[in-house]
Amino acid sequence: RQHHTAFSAHLYAYEEHGGTRVSARELNVNEHAVVKTLVMEDEARQPLIVLMHGDRKVSTKELARQAGRKQISPCDPAVAQRHTGYMVGGTSPFGTRKNLPVFMEKTILDLPLIYINGGKRGFLVGVHPHDIVQMLQPGLVNVALE
Repeated sequence: RQHHTAFSAHLYAYEEHGGTRVSARELNVNEHAVVKTLVMEDEARQPLIVLMHGDRKVSTKELARQAGRKQISPCDPAVAQRHTGYMVGGTSPFGTRKNLPVFMEKTILDLPLIYINGGKRGFLVGVHPHDIVQMLQPGLVNVALE
């Protein structure tokens, strides 16, 4: 809202450990267009956010190489919550507690519309991927694994 960007709000019945598969099913959209917000950390335990297609995994080795880090691994959920202020399952790249570097899978830009967490479990926002680039200025990476 603060960026004056057009978006649509989508509420759904959150399921514990359901992930993007459940949210895509509930919204009746392709899981590839549901973008997950992953909190990871580098070798110095500095946090960062990775935006990835819901139906893909992140190659942490390739991400480290493209981000200029030695090593990257997923954050423990409690640590991720401390960094972002969001509960796992409701993590949004917007309005994080700390200003974290953001990396986005480049192929997300090929989609006309994406659905990304709005800051709570069971709440996604639909936005144009180029608006994400404008708001978050992420580093664009090619790190998706099937």
